[in-house]
Amino acid sequence: MEYVNVDLRHDNHKVGINYWHMEFTTKYRYKMFGKYKYKSLIEACIRKVAYNHNIEIHILNVMPEHIHLLVTVPKGMLDEKAFQLLKGASSYYFFKNHEKARLRYPKGHLWSRGGCAVTVGYNQFSETEQYILKQAEHHALA
Repeated sequence: MEYVNVDLRHDNHKVGINYWHMEFTTKYRYKMFGKYKYKSLIEACIRKVAYNHNIEIHILNVMPEHIHLLVTVPKGMLDEKAFQLLKGASSYYFFKNHEKARLRYPKGHLWSRGGCAVTVGYNQFSETEQYILKQAEHHALA
C-alpha cells in the first residue's frame, strides 16, 4: 500500500492543498480491466496523460469497471478540464494499444459520461486515501 505525504503547497499569495478524488466508469460498466494486462495498460495510459498535462497522481486504483484517483491539478486547471484530458487521451491510448477493444466499443467511447470529482480537505485526507486503497475489499474482489 502506498501512503501520500500531505504537504501544503506554497503559491504566491496562498498556502493550501489541492487534492481531488476522481472516479469514472467504463461505458455500460463493462469489466474492461479484469485482466492484469488491461489493468496495467489503462494505468499506464492514465499516468502518461497526467504526466503530459502536469496532473500529479498520488493514488491510482484501477478496478474492473471503474477508476479511482487522488490527484493534484495544476494551478488554474478546473476539474472538468482534468476529466476531459484524463478520460479522452487515456481512451485514445488504450484503443491504440488494444485494438480488439474496438469490437466492444465501435464508436471509441471507453468511458461513460460524467464521473465524480470531490475536493479532499486536510481533515478528510486519510479517510479518502483508505477508501481508494481498499476498493477491492469494498467490492469483494480481494
